[in-house]
Amino acid sequence: MSDRRTPARALISVSDKSGLDVLAAALAPLDIQVLSTGGTAKALADLGLAVTEVADHTGFPEMMNGRVKTLHPAIHGGLLALRDNAEHIAAMTTHQIAPIDLLVVNLYPFEVTVARGAGWDETIENIDIGGPAMIRSAAKNHADVAVVTAPEDYAELAEQLRQGGTTTAFRRALAGKAYARTAAYDSAIAAHFNAHTADVLPQRLTLGGSRGDLLRYGENPHQKAAFYSFAGAGQPSVATAQQAQGKSLSFNNLNDTDAAFALVSDMPRDAASVAIIKHANPCGAAIGDTVLEAYTKALACDSVSAFGGIVATNQPLNAAAAEAITAIFTEVVIAPGADDAAKQVFAKKKNLRLLLTDGLADPGAASLNVRSLSGGLLVQTNDTGRVTEADVKVVTKRAPTPQEMADMLLAFRIAKHVKSNAIIYVKDGTTVGIGAGQMSRVDSSRIAARKAEDAAQQAGLSEPATIGSVVASDAFFPFADGLLAAADAGATAVIQPGGSMRDDEVIAAADEAGLAMVFTGMRHFRH
Repeated sequence: MSDRRTPARALISVSDKSGLDVLAAALAPLDIQVLSTGGTAKALADLGLAVTEVADHTGFPEMMNGRVKTLHPAIHGGLLALRDNAEHIAAMTTHQIAPIDLLVVNLYPFEVTVARGAGWDETIENIDIGGPAMIRSAAKNHADVAVVTAPEDYAELAEQLRQGGTTTAFRRALAGKAYARTAAYDSAIAAHFNAHTADVLPQRLTLGGSRGDLLRYGENPHQKAAFYSFAGAGQPSVATAQQAQGKSLSFNNLNDTDAAFALVSDMPRDAASVAIIKHANPCGAAIGDTVLEAYTKALACDSVSAFGGIVATNQPLNAAAAEAITAIFTEVVIAPGADDAAKQVFAKKKNLRLLLTDGLADPGAASLNVRSLSGGLLVQTNDTGRVTEADVKVVTKRAPTPQEMADMLLAFRIAKHVKSNAIIYVKDGTTVGIGAGQMSRVDSSRIAARKAEDAAQQAGLSEPATIGSVVASDAFFPFADGLLAAADAGATAVIQPGGSMRDDEVIAAADEAGLAMVFTGMRHFRH
């Protein structure tokens, strides 16, 4: 016995009317009564389908500005009734409820409404009530009812109908998609309401993402991966960026590009800023009068690691900057924009991915950082902390010079984006040594200094650029050895959170070495 179900009656009510021509063409040859509402009914009629208004079917008028139109037993009874249950059939006969075998519904555009910054009242009116209720009813009764919630499923529905009706497997798959859609929709609504309360970590956390294309693989070829984007994410991001050219982005590309864009968005806006990222850590960052100057300075920090890296800029790209960036192998470039001449330069490197964001992220915007653990999620607010000159406290006998202070504040901001333990040397607005992800802070200091020495040798310089630099530490120095390693590398000033039991010893060591040191009172661990 075939498990296919040929619908006798369909209800179609869609906000997104794309693909309706495909749906209408599939239904037209079949003897199916089509119920619909408002704009959808008109669109279907224009495509040549005979349509019955839902109000005529229920005998109850639409009311309250459309808030009540499908919330009626004639609709939900028709969707929920079990076709092989005598009691259900009897109830349908008694109450003159006709079965509805196919439901095609997509929801009011709540997420889009929020993303474009609509006011509170408008967003509330874009919360769909009848749509999710019908979807859930139809999905529960998927043994007999097919429920379609996205235009991309119209083609498969059309093929199923052409073959004689929908199969159990297809209806079950559609039901799963339907429940995922209503769950994601409710998640977006909950997130919007939570954003307008003081409870930044709600009692129940719901996440609803939409899968884009499947990625070739995850961090390694034996891992499966996909990128899920959250609807309503209004500010520029990797998720909202337009890919102007290049091959598909990989899991690692996306992860590293997100880190690069976050860093460059956090750097000073009153100058051109560039960050070069490798394995989610910066291998160079700098500010300059132009993007070209900033890139050239950032690259000099560690040109070896920059090979195959990610480049992010805070200003649109021109041809000169594009020529410099493409002079070495670069995986991804992300920027607010690029002029036509720059695009022509990038086009010569057909595999290079160029992402354009039309803006920068707001590093001070409140959001949640979510990481998976076995059996749960670890959730925190994003690190939006920033330190200004007014926030720091000079703790040494010597106060920093204005240039040292400017470099220290930049170094400490960059440290926020470097895996702990993080040590950052900066000189004249440029990173000249970066130590990242070490178990010992003194090792991070030594590695950063050694990389600076290697860069100096490669450039044919007589001394590393750490001579006369400043150094930032993402957390306090627990012992004086890390500080002294920085002094040995040539640093003249230090910025660190402070708060160690041995702060007095570290301050004394700084004074003895003639260093200027400031405490921020803020830590920037990044694990």
